[in-house]
Amino acid sequence: MAALMSVTALSIDALLPALDIIGMAINTEKAADNQLLVTMIFLGLGVGPLLFGPLSDSLGRKPSVYMGFALFVAASFVCIYAESLEVMVAGRILQGVGLSAPRTICIAIIRDLFDGDYMARIMSFVTVVFLLIPIVAPAMGQFVLNHYNWQGIFYVQIGISALVAIWFWWRQAETLPVERRIPFSIKRITAGFRETVKFKTTMGYTLISGFVVGSFLVYLSASQEIFQNQYGLETEFPYIFAGLAIAIGVAIFLNGTFVVRFGMEKMVTTALLGFFVVSVLYLLVYYNTAQPNIYVVLAFFAVQFFCIGFLFGNLRALAMQPVGHIAGIAAAITGLISTLMAVPISTFIGRFVAQGTRPLFIGFSVCSAISLLILWYVKRQKKQ
Repeated sequence: MAALMSVTALSIDALLPALDIIGMAINTEKAADNQLLVTMIFLGLGVGPLLFGPLSDSLGRKPSVYMGFALFVAASFVCIYAESLEVMVAGRILQGVGLSAPRTICIAIIRDLFDGDYMARIMSFVTVVFLLIPIVAPAMGQFVLNHYNWQGIFYVQIGISALVAIWFWWRQAETLPVERRIPFSIKRITAGFRETVKFKTTMGYTLISGFVVGSFLVYLSASQEIFQNQYGLETEFPYIFAGLAIAIGVAIFLNGTFVVRFGMEKMVTTALLGFFVVSVLYLLVYYNTAQPNIYVVLAFFAVQFFCIGFLFGNLRALAMQPVGHIAGIAAAITGLISTLMAVPISTFIGRFVAQGTRPLFIGFSVCSAISLLILWYVKRQKKQ
């Protein structure tokens, strides 16, 4: 499951050191346009589950994963031969649609086998392994860039996805028996959508996930602009990115133990409060400083990402908890909603990052504040 999810991280993070070079190759007009190469793959990741979620409920988990990998490989070749921003963005969206199959169906497979806090525990450990990819992917992308060219990064992605698909075929059993499969139809998708959105708990945690992922996606798409262009740390960028990914990984690893002891709700509440407090503290201290010392910025990022590490798996598990009977379509719809929120949030805030890191922390503060309000509402409804 970790390997399935890791192909997504590799496709995003390995490209980060090459954004400016790719931008020159496809003649982008503004540096901010290069961020689209990161954010648009998330659009595909959000839309794709609407297709692959119901397909996995109908055909089984494994055939749907194979179809997703096939689409990803085809889309990768579109990116390799792209000569304009429009074609590259189309290729990245299609890559996201293809990768949405292993990414979404992975969650459905876990839900087929586990539930409750133990589902969150499994997802935490899966995500720890998954986070090894963001630690090494930018360095790998830089290595390929130094010794070959930017197209080589896509060829490496194709090779790794082929290996993961073969491993999945060899080692993973089908988790959805024939008697539990549901015929594929548009009516089924709309019925699943109506059933999913009627669960206030599911929708509440999905909306929170959208704000959290959106704020993190701003950092992800703008990290190259901040560290390489604003701070001039081009050589150090892969190591900085890896260090901050470790902060998330440590939190997710600890979450695997803490979530069974304290429960998902308490972990989410504490982490959201921490995320909000750290964001506001940065603004109070450095609001009039466009570019604080790099070590200050890294320290605040590390603490915030440590808080975020406790949110990713728990929010998804809490959202999926009431909808286990329609795990495939529910994972698709919740993923679609959170991603369709995250992409415009990150694109809007990312346009201001050229002014410094302040807009980033303003975005963090607003997103975490809204998330806390939603969490309060969800808990109030649950008590009633």
